[in-house]
Amino acid sequence: MKGFVWLTAGMMVVGSFTSCVSKKKMTEMKDSHAKEMARVNEQLGKCGEDLNMYMKKLSACEQEREGLKGNVKQKDDQITDLRSQLADARKTRDQQFEQVGNLTVMSKAANENMKATLAQMEKKDKYIQLLQQAKSKADSINLALAVNLKSALKDGLDDQDVEIKVDKTVVFINLSDKMLYQSGSSNLTPRAKEVLGKIAKIVESRKDIEIMVEGYTDNKPIATDCIKDNWDLSVKRATSVVRMLQNTYKVDPNKLIAAGRGEYNTLADNNTAEGRATNRRTRIILLPKLDQFYDLMNPNKM
Repeated sequence: MKGFVWLTAGMMVVGSFTSCVSKKKMTEMKDSHAKEMARVNEQLGKCGEDLNMYMKKLSACEQEREGLKGNVKQKDDQITDLRSQLADARKTRDQQFEQVGNLTVMSKAANENMKATLAQMEKKDKYIQLLQQAKSKADSINLALAVNLKSALKDGLDDQDVEIKVDKTVVFINLSDKMLYQSGSSNLTPRAKEVLGKIAKIVESRKDIEIMVEGYTDNKPIATDCIKDNWDLSVKRATSVVRMLQNTYKVDPNKLIAAGRGEYNTLADNNTAEGRATNRRTRIILLPKLDQFYDLMNPNKM
């Protein structure tokens, strides 16, 4: 009987120990699952942020594409109008032929005038074709240049600091003042040197363009020992960029133009801090040289 009692007591102790161990493991498993769930939720939050960033970039690309489509439509409308004028001229020519068709004799002067008219019409038709080819070639050149610039500047740069667009016959780059200059001055930052170096490498390979650097400010007055007002600041900032392109990166100075626009030609409302930050910028405009543009319309160089 005593043996049975001791055996029963021993089994109860073992059962109690097993129960404690199971509860401890259960607690550890719950803690492990909670930590894993927290880690998964954190990863999910980061994925959501990345998705929002890419959606914003996609929206910006869509807006740029719509702008390019508008420019193409405007050019196509101009070409359509010229073709309409040519069709009217041809119709007038045909009517003139019908009117003189029954005449047996045409004076030499009238015959020469008709030939001259026909020659002018043919020249006009060729000119329309040249315009269309020049437009297509210029658009392709600018688009390729914009793609190369975006590729060169994409690494390590905030989208808010750099904006590249194709506008009609030019490519322009908007650079924020906080990236380029020390506050309230025209002194360039180390980051500015890196960005301008990438731009210089692209534009220097293109011998058929000129580079205009325009400085812009907000409407907050400024006056120091070295700077009189916003006009002065915008010009000094433009010349700082031009000097670095020439002296540091050996861009041909004959291709460089520096201009200050002061607090005018705004992009946003100066009544807000965000608007003023948008207006404080430097714009680098890549312009086709006039002789290069005329070459595009030269039939011997098409």
